[in-house]
Amino acid sequence: MSRAVDNCFDESASSTLVMSTGVIGQRLPISKILSAIPTAYSSLASTHQNWLLAARAICTTDTFPKLLSRTFTLPSSPGITYKLAGMTKGAGMIHPNMATLLGMLFTDAPIPAKTLGTLLTHAVDRSFNAISVDGDTSTNDTLAFLANGAAGGQPITSLDSAEGQSITEIVTDFAQELSQLVVRDGEGATKFVRVRVINSTSFSDAKKIASTIARSPLVKTALYGKDANWGRILCAVGYTDGLTPGAVVPEKTSVSFVPRDGSEALKLLVRGEPEVVDEKRAGKILEEEDLEILVDLGGGKAGGKEEASYWFCDFSHEYVTINGDYRT
Repeated sequence: MSRAVDNCFDESASSTLVMSTGVIGQRLPISKILSAIPTAYSSLASTHQNWLLAARAICTTDTFPKLLSRTFTLPSSPGITYKLAGMTKGAGMIHPNMATLLGMLFTDAPIPAKTLGTLLTHAVDRSFNAISVDGDTSTNDTLAFLANGAAGGQPITSLDSAEGQSITEIVTDFAQELSQLVVRDGEGATKFVRVRVINSTSFSDAKKIASTIARSPLVKTALYGKDANWGRILCAVGYTDGLTPGAVVPEKTSVSFVPRDGSEALKLLVRGEPEVVDEKRAGKILEEEDLEILVDLGGGKAGGKEEASYWFCDFSHEYVTINGDYRT
């Protein structure tokens, strides 16, 4: 496949990256694909419609194409407007490391390959590797970031510079927004949930706890059933593996639901003590599609201030239906 595409561009050296998802172990119809490559090449264009067609073409169980773009400037080149575009696909078997997911980011900013790799790792740790639909991973996943420098300007050789810090924030925010479309399209999902773990001894500990909550079937089914069962959240915090000793101190730990309408958080557990929960208000909060779960570790034993977020969805009857007859 890569050679066939290279031939269309008269490339003597390989410059094509092949990405694939699908039923594990099933061979691709290579002849059919090869015969269609010249047609696809002849249809190349830079219009929004062409980008949209490409985003739709990679959908599998996705219910909508996932495509974003934005413009930005950098401190060293305020007169240059840079572009950032991206597309992704995925709806099931979603959990780090990226799972059954394809993603592509593109920019005309001048970012050398070495810097690009470091930048992508930072962004992915906080986006595509911080989402979960069903806690399952796959044999097929790719996220590529291409930068051609066509817009000009000073090359970004360090992420510690003003330009580096700016591009890190821009790309990370963009990757988060793009990856969250995968969660919103999660197979059978009725809820879009952010779990935010704050006042942790380290980013790593906070992310491990958030990940454990996000993949808990009991948490996910409780959210689907609109049940404010905070004990399942606390349980997931407690059984999180690989934490720094003293990362979780029960009498310092608090759990709340944060409504997305900006109203006051509903406190469920405060410094290890259960609150008298207003079940009516809890039910109203859980009626909404969007929800934030806030877990405050109170600094743990060492008084940490780090935090991490994860984005996930609930488990519904529809998820079982989709995956129960995926091939048949």
